[in-house]
Amino acid sequence: MRQLGGFLSLLQAHLRAISLLIVAVVAPSVWAEESYGSSKVSSHQLITLAAEDSWPPFANHLGQGISHRLIKAAFRQSNIEVSSLVVPYARALMMAEKGRVDGVFNVTRETSTEGRFVFGQVPLFAATASFYQAKQRPLDADNKWQLPKGTVVGVIKSYEYGDEYPKLVQERELNLVTVSSDQQLINLLLLGRIDMALMFDVVANEHLQQMGIKGEIVPAFYNHTSDIYLAFSKKNPRATLLATALDQGLLHLKNSGQYQALLSTAPSAIR
Repeated sequence: MRQLGGFLSLLQAHLRAISLLIVAVVAPSVWAEESYGSSKVSSHQLITLAAEDSWPPFANHLGQGISHRLIKAAFRQSNIEVSSLVVPYARALMMAEKGRVDGVFNVTRETSTEGRFVFGQVPLFAATASFYQAKQRPLDADNKWQLPKGTVVGVIKSYEYGDEYPKLVQERELNLVTVSSDQQLINLLLLGRIDMALMFDVVANEHLQQMGIKGEIVPAFYNHTSDIYLAFSKKNPRATLLATALDQGLLHLKNSGQYQALLSTAPSAIR
């Protein structure tokens, strides 16, 4: 019996030694894998993006549009799958800032946004924006700096209108009316509730055609051109890596000719 007891004790000692060896070998590799996963975009990753619901032809309420096509195709080059949450633009920005999503669609890179989000180097595209007015009620101004002081201008909540915009509002003492969609801006122009509306040209054209009133609401003069990006949440530790992956994907699409194909149905006001 003493011999059996000694054998069991020896066996237990060997098992403990083997267990310690396994921990010593496996633990560093697990730690390394976890560290690697936190600092590098892994293959077949799923990311969640907030996409605005009312900016056709770039992004609509169905989760479709030019931006959706470009972003998905670019990330596909890095085996990254995109899941989109379709929400109003102001909410999309808030969700990205709070880290509830990995990024947000169609953000202008300018002074007001650079401190809030992480951007890559390659924009999705550039888009022009103009002041629009009712054809029957034109204002006496040839450019935005000639707008009469106190002009009532409709804008979209949380939209970016270029670095000159804050100065313009202050200098011309603009009376801003803030709404949530371009359709509302167009209706306010038709009703005479506002003097002008700031809209991106491609988007305005899309809405005016859909509403059948293209000749009634017309562009008056240019405001600015925006470089439009997918902006990433600063709460995401891999935001810079995702931005780099998107840049690489967009460059691949451009070099292969796929980029232009994805924009082939887009109006010439974007590039």
